[in-house]
Amino acid sequence: MTSKAAWWLKAWVLCWAVFAQAVWASSGSAVEQAEKVVGAQLDAFHRAAAEADFDTYFNILSSDGVFIGTDATERWPAAEFKKFVRPYFSQGKGWTYVPRDRTIVLHNDVAWFDELLDSEAYGECRGSGVLVKKDGQWKIAQYNLHFPVPNDLAKSITQMIKAHQSKDG
Repeated sequence: MTSKAAWWLKAWVLCWAVFAQAVWASSGSAVEQAEKVVGAQLDAFHRAAAEADFDTYFNILSSDGVFIGTDATERWPAAEFKKFVRPYFSQGKGWTYVPRDRTIVLHNDVAWFDELLDSEAYGECRGSGVLVKKDGQWKIAQYNLHFPVPNDLAKSITQMIKAHQSKDG
């Protein structure tokens, strides 16, 4: 191979390597950007709850979304959840959960997440759920709020729940 041909081959390989790196980097940044947008949407959801901002809160929850509360009876489709929340928010009464340690996984126009939350009233909580991108906006399709139970307390806690349920039932 002549030195000129070798030079062109090296230049061609270098160009393709730069191009491949640029494509790889841009796809990574697109994922990172989407994760930031999803995270910001979740932050806005929590902020709206803390500020009792009804319109913002329910603009983030999909119209066909579901909020699953901490009680086993609390599975709230969006329309029912609005009826439950409105009296609290209209009095300026919201709830504050401060997110930390959030994990977001993206697959096209679907994101699922879990996050640890700090609550003055309940201590450490966990939220998990799914967001779906609709008309260019990420909306919460499901939010599940629960209390993580340390394994060494699980048996006594579940026995307390069983006793409570048998008393009510």
